[in-house]
Amino acid sequence: MAHELGGTAIEAFWAGTSFTLCSAVFQPVFSSLSDLFGRKPLVLVTIAWFTIGAIVAGVANNFTHMLIGRSLQGIGGGGIITLTGILIADIVPLSERPKYFGMLSGIWSLGTVTGPVIGGCFAEKVTWRWIFYINFPFIGIGAILLAFSGGFLTAQGAFTVQVRKIDFVGIALFLPSSASFLIPLTWGGVLYSWDSWHSLAPLIIGAVGLCVFAIYEWRIARLPMIPPAIFQNRTALISFGGYAVVGLLVWCCLYFLPLYYEAVKEFKPIMSGIALFPETFTVAPTGVIIGLLISRTGRYYWAVCSGWCISTIGTGLLCLLDTNTTTVAWIFLNAVAGVGIGMVLPSVALAVQASAPTELVAIAVATSTCFRGFGQSIGVAIGGVIFQNRMKSNLLQYPALRGLADKYSGDAASAVELIRGMQDTQAKGDLQQAYADSLRMVWAFCCGISGLMFFTSLFTKPYSLDRGLVARVRPEKENVNE
Repeated sequence: MAHELGGTAIEAFWAGTSFTLCSAVFQPVFSSLSDLFGRKPLVLVTIAWFTIGAIVAGVANNFTHMLIGRSLQGIGGGGIITLTGILIADIVPLSERPKYFGMLSGIWSLGTVTGPVIGGCFAEKVTWRWIFYINFPFIGIGAILLAFSGGFLTAQGAFTVQVRKIDFVGIALFLPSSASFLIPLTWGGVLYSWDSWHSLAPLIIGAVGLCVFAIYEWRIARLPMIPPAIFQNRTALISFGGYAVVGLLVWCCLYFLPLYYEAVKEFKPIMSGIALFPETFTVAPTGVIIGLLISRTGRYYWAVCSGWCISTIGTGLLCLLDTNTTTVAWIFLNAVAGVGIGMVLPSVALAVQASAPTELVAIAVATSTCFRGFGQSIGVAIGGVIFQNRMKSNLLQYPALRGLADKYSGDAASAVELIRGMQDTQAKGDLQQAYADSLRMVWAFCCGISGLMFFTSLFTKPYSLDRGLVARVRPEKENVNE
């Protein structure tokens, strides 16, 4: 894609990052607007955004058009992700939701892991434009089914009245502050060093902006975009943190496991994607099974705690991946983490909803998926810092590789290409060992953060799932505090 469109490395980088950023920051906005204008219109709007973005990206002849298309796709994709969960919460009683959120979590994880493989096949065997064209049949089927569906929350007043309720100031604070905070997390250590003003300035500005947004929502906003009430119990706070850690773990695996397969095992990109299947075919089925079990038992606490425990063990087992790990070994080592994450996804979703006031379930769902998006960016950033620091330290231990320490600790992809072109010498073996040892620290970090979530999950409250569908209209702040 970069070669055909004549793009720079920075433009190619943003072609992937722009979607994730836009998806994360717009999710609470669409949830808030759907409370005012109804679910179905907003879902159709997000589908339209996604479709337009796919068209623009698919026919792009330069990277400017590509970045516009990817950003529009991200806005629409973020809305689709969050509104899908909200629609389930609207029309399905809490006691029946586990099976649906289990399927939803399984589909999300399946698409997250298989998407790069399918995209790589298109790019290598046909044309990268099919990465965008393949969306159209699914868009058409989904839009048609939605258009003829009913039972969704509708607008509760005249359009002009609802417009006056929009939290314009909150949106104006949240969107640029979130973008400013997330952008340096994605390029820090890649495009610019972490101590560069390019990384520090937007990160600090974004953090300050998010603090101002929180104060405004808490003290001033009449109908806050993200009501502070959803954070006022321990279970909700722990579960939102769990959502962020899930995003962190999934994206650390997606980002760093291919480096292991390509650099240490010398797999080609498509085969590297296939090697992620132990996660794909454990996360998705496990999520569905756990959802069914929670629905049957009416309890989610056991799944939350067990899921984090198995996830901790699984990410710890990844530390055993080495240069001489056999195929059978790395398949089973990867599968354990997949089972743990698959257990956590639907159970944490249920914990968020069970702990939220009924009228705030929609925004709680949207906020949780937003936290997952933030976790994805934070995970790649922290994992990248750990990997780069350890890679530099490890390369300095080998006399023949010391001269490569600065370059290849900050550019892992180019080191993969170097390994592929090297003869089977001691230097090649040392470089591959440095890769495996550096990635081991990333897995240790994932194990530690997962273990921390296991400990904190013990303090979640097992709320009852025996709750029907009642009023779903979010009250204004003065009524929330009564």
